[in-house]
Amino acid sequence: MAGLYFAEHGAGPPLLLIHGLMATGEMFEPVIEHFSARHRVIVPDLRGHGKSRALPPPYDVSHLASDLAALLDQLGTGPAAILGYSQGGAIAQQLVLEHPECCSRLVLACTYAFNMATLRERLEGHLAPVLIRVLGMRRFANLVVRQGAKGLGRKRGDWLAAMIASQDRSLMLAAWTETMMFDSRLRLGEIKCPTLVIAGSNDDAVPIHHARMLHTGIAGSRLVVIVDADHSLIWTHPDDFMRAADEFLDA
Repeated sequence: MAGLYFAEHGAGPPLLLIHGLMATGEMFEPVIEHFSARHRVIVPDLRGHGKSRALPPPYDVSHLASDLAALLDQLGTGPAAILGYSQGGAIAQQLVLEHPECCSRLVLACTYAFNMATLRERLEGHLAPVLIRVLGMRRFANLVVRQGAKGLGRKRGDWLAAMIASQDRSLMLAAWTETMMFDSRLRLGEIKCPTLVIAGSNDDAVPIHHARMLHTGIAGSRLVVIVDADHSLIWTHPDDFMRAADEFLDA
């Protein structure tokens, strides 16, 4: 996709890493060196995020998935392992559903098929845009890190907050609205590639019932629950995360 920013690391079988909402590809910094020892790791910034923020809307998952399919085609990777984290997992599902030829293996980490499944989730979904407008990105980022990433140390927490705060407020409001509309529940059975679902036992942002829904809906999928980990497990439990991914990708 012309204009979509991406970075590449290493060589070997292709591995596409898809970041979450209000983040950038930089969020994978703790694991890129490890994965790039055995993979050609491709790390884009999604449309509207980071260094791809100049790309215009829409920011719905279908368009974001199409961007990534075009990127893989441009790079000539052939089928790639696809790892989506948080909202990146929703985009990964859409990519596999609309472009199944792109995916050899699928890793869904801390993600969901439908993130408005409970009353609490619906309330939080509608409250977040209000907080973004009232607080601005910097104070909203600090609130997100304090409430949703309590296991991070001060240095890593400040790093994550700075990543979120650097996003454009109007673009993130548009992206958030599109995220709330995603619902793959009725199509999970169409996902045929080998799939790993990774969840944190203490994830309050995307509670574990979402992982169980994905695991149940995707035939033959594997579920790994990382004990005592929350939504920030890629930073607090990187060794557990990489071990689970390695065992699956190398199978």
